[in-house]
Amino acid sequence: MKGSSMNTHLGNIVVDNEVIAQYAGSVAVECFGIVGMAGVNVKDGLVRLLKRDSITRGIAVSINNNKLILDFHVIVSYGVSILAVADNLVSNVKYKVEEFTGIEIEKINIFVEGVRVID
Repeated sequence: MKGSSMNTHLGNIVVDNEVIAQYAGSVAVECFGIVGMAGVNVKDGLVRLLKRDSITRGIAVSINNNKLILDFHVIVSYGVSILAVADNLVSNVKYKVEEFTGIEIEKINIFVEGVRVID
């Protein structure tokens, strides 16, 4: 199990990276302008919109010096400012994930993999 651990006066707490990715993904898809997470097929170079139950495949979680680094592969709505969407995503995810896990976020990388028109 890969995860981050915290030492407390009662013992160790280990949070699996999959749990962090699931929570961060659920926060991300609630952000304005985010259609969903993207799954990238490296072999074909194809990008597809991931369903809610496989959302974690669009997020990579790594740990550096007990700080989180999150990589998001997203699809954004057509006609919205990518900068505004990215700023909103970073601020929401940073606040909510740090509050949820108690672990500081060092960096959030956003990879816009596609644009979709929303009806």
